[in-house]
Amino acid sequence: MSSDTTLHSTPLSAATIARFDRELAKYPDDQKQSAVMACLAIVQQEQGFVSADSERAIAAHLDMAPMAVHEVSTFYNMYNLQPVGKYKINVCTNLPCQLRHGQGALEYVCKKLGVDVGGTTSDGMFTVQPGECMGACADAPVLLVNDRNMCSYMSHDKIDQLIDGLRAVKE
Repeated sequence: MSSDTTLHSTPLSAATIARFDRELAKYPDDQKQSAVMACLAIVQQEQGFVSADSERAIAAHLDMAPMAVHEVSTFYNMYNLQPVGKYKINVCTNLPCQLRHGQGALEYVCKKLGVDVGGTTSDGMFTVQPGECMGACADAPVLLVNDRNMCSYMSHDKIDQLIDGLRAVKE
């Protein structure tokens, strides 16, 4: 499918298409739509976020309706539909976390960084987002950094330590 000329007008590189094809090889031909999450993850890894153009390119490559790809990308917190900071901090705001000060943790992170919910700091270092259940209700409030690192029992002091530590990291 990499030779499909409709893909040449997309924002996807030949290397990206090759990675898509490796994912597609894992599924029967009539079930290639099953690779949609992997393709979204590949685009995000390579471009930092999933643009509408990328969604359309994925849809074309998987023979899906573009809206079906968009439904997946908007359902999960792990897909960024716009550029985010170097560190994306998701704060769980689902009910169990709310009962253990999840909203307060979100507000504190935003105040500390000087951004609104969903905002990115002016230096591009941090984006703060609310998140749905992260599966760690007993550890609330919880934060997820870059969709990979779970931080539990996040008091204001622990939030300060986390953010100050991330600021101190050099590339």
